[in-house]
Amino acid sequence: MKGRPNDLAERLREAIDRNFEDQVTFLGRMVQFPSLRGREQAIQQWLAKQFSERGYKVDQFSLADIDLASHPKAAPMDDIPLEGSHQVVATYEPQDKGQVKGRSLILQGHIDVVPEGPAELWSSPPFAAVIKDGWMMGRGAQDMKAGVSAMIFALDAIRTAGFAPDGRIHLQTVTEEESTGNGALSTIIRGYRADACLIPEPTANTLSRAQVGAIWFRLRVRGTPVHVAYSETGTSAILSAMHLVRAFQDYTKALNARAVENAWFGEVKSPIKFNVGIIKGGDWASSTPAWCDVDCRIGLLPGETPEQAMRGIEQCLADAQAADEFLRDNPAELIWSGFQADPSVCEPGSEAEAVLAAAHQSVFGKPMEDRLSTAVNDTRYYKGMPALCYGPSGIGPHAFDERVELESVRNTTLAIALFVAEWCGLREL
Repeated sequence: MKGRPNDLAERLREAIDRNFEDQVTFLGRMVQFPSLRGREQAIQQWLAKQFSERGYKVDQFSLADIDLASHPKAAPMDDIPLEGSHQVVATYEPQDKGQVKGRSLILQGHIDVVPEGPAELWSSPPFAAVIKDGWMMGRGAQDMKAGVSAMIFALDAIRTAGFAPDGRIHLQTVTEEESTGNGALSTIIRGYRADACLIPEPTANTLSRAQVGAIWFRLRVRGTPVHVAYSETGTSAILSAMHLVRAFQDYTKALNARAVENAWFGEVKSPIKFNVGIIKGGDWASSTPAWCDVDCRIGLLPGETPEQAMRGIEQCLADAQAADEFLRDNPAELIWSGFQADPSVCEPGSEAEAVLAAAHQSVFGKPMEDRLSTAVNDTRYYKGMPALCYGPSGIGPHAFDERVELESVRNTTLAIALFVAEWCGLREL
């Protein structure tokens, strides 16, 4: 690294090894918080305390504390109170601000997790943080509490090695990444900026070069309830919903047929994913169901806006209903229920990417590779600065037995520490 002893990488590696038992304990404690949507406050308070004990200036605020609704990129939050969604920004400032020469940096990670599903289908309790054969298992272990531990302990290692960063660093732990992105957006509204941003999502130590966007929507379908003995005189909201789902499946096939012309995702098989994530309906097995709610997600590719994707959803719904005798006169209600996320591309050639690539090369002994993501991440919000998504290896995000490889967490922590050292600069303590 510039202006640093040749043994800097080794000193940082030794510091990470010295702290790693504490880091694994720290990660396990994070996994033990069941930080499901709307239930993240406990872990955020705990993290705020951890940051404060490290000497950082801590800003803890809720989504109700900022003017979220006025921002054009704010997504609807379905039945989740803004007051209960807490964000934490911990700021490191070099002691001698007048002599600061390093560049500033945002290190950001989300601490919200998706539901764990039936616990009996896991090999171990989903929030127990069980370690076996070098892996930690648990909901959120991979996605993305391991990355959060890496960004925190990268700075710890710099201090343990006898250095301090020479630039301002914001450590951000946010919510809503899994549903709207409003947590990351709130930090922008709050005024936090830097010369670059690094988000250590679990990318298996590749760089996310491009990502799709996503739209969440709900179809609220109604029917005509009658006794099943006279079912032909009523209608089933569930069967009507199935008709709409099939229409969206066909619509997605058509979108993917055109996706082969996309500059970024043209060679990715079926990059636009449609998912029915929640379905609820009916009240009685012997009555034709009077209602059915279907929560859906569909992707969009770079070159398309969320507004265009939403118009396509509206048109698909209109066409499907026009083809159905009941829905033609009794249309479903369309509700935008979460993500209205832009696709995003990490344009090649930034100095921040070059610094990260050098750090990766130093740790892994091989060039950093790219990946194309058919999921979303929060880098899309950090316009006007290089925003890099790069983090550890794991298996099973959103699945049973989600787990992260601990050796990958160790190596990612070193890569982040080396990135900070070069991007922000270091001074001896």
